[in-house]
Amino acid sequence: MTEKQDFLSVYYQSSDGLRLFARDYNAAGLNFTPVLCLPGLTRNSRDFETIAPWLARTRRIICPDFRGRGKSGYATDPSCYRPDVELADTIALLDHLQVARVAVIGTSRGGLVGMLMSAMHRDRMAGLMLNDIGSALDMEGLLRIRSYIGKTVVFENFAAAADMLKQQNVGFHNLADEAWLAFARRLFRPVPGGVVADYDPALAATFVSFDDIKAGRASDVRKIYSTTAGMPVSVLRGANSDLLSSATVAEMQTHNPDLDATTVADRGHAPFLDETESVAAISRWLQRVDENEGLR
Repeated sequence: MTEKQDFLSVYYQSSDGLRLFARDYNAAGLNFTPVLCLPGLTRNSRDFETIAPWLARTRRIICPDFRGRGKSGYATDPSCYRPDVELADTIALLDHLQVARVAVIGTSRGGLVGMLMSAMHRDRMAGLMLNDIGSALDMEGLLRIRSYIGKTVVFENFAAAADMLKQQNVGFHNLADEAWLAFARRLFRPVPGGVVADYDPALAATFVSFDDIKAGRASDVRKIYSTTAGMPVSVLRGANSDLLSSATVAEMQTHNPDLDATTVADRGHAPFLDETESVAAISRWLQRVDENEGLR
């Protein structure tokens, strides 16, 4: 999965006037179901460089930057950095591209947006792949994210940023220095004097507070997860994840016996998607999606 990444740069406008960005791989498409890749909270479309070229061999792949991330515009009102607004932006992107129906791969926050899309725009969805996100969120992972989100730090270079990522992202065993550096290049951007995280620090304004996390408020999304019943749904869980527990995955399977659940060894939150287990799980999921859509 190291082939050259060819994509079209797409710019479109949100309902409140922000200029938003997405990558569009294999825009001509083929016969199989298009895939919409939704990134994590502080991540962007580059997060899917690990798999987009591979997936684009057989189908169209659309990877947006949510507002306030990557090449998308920053909001003047940080209160709009919410999953429901990010979903509205995503639907606007699909309408702009005239794409009626997609299968969704959602990493962390992107998975929440995917579940919300199931609840509000079920007719636009052919399936959902959840990457280290589920029907309940563990306190430990939420507290870890809360501890760093919104803090602007200028690192000397990408290597220094990669060293920080090693400390910040727990549970990633046997990961080579080159992989950490590639991860840093996906999450950071150059600025005068070094590199910074490629998102609006004002994202912190709408992230759940320490008090609410400790009180167990805002960690339960069972209601929107339940709306995914009946579509092809899969979940990846990092074996060392501090956000998605094995108990939550077991509960998800109880409510949806058709859920395909995979544990990715030596990964925390969240798997990079190019691991052997992840690739196999994505392939199985796409087979189910395409068969359900009558394309195989």
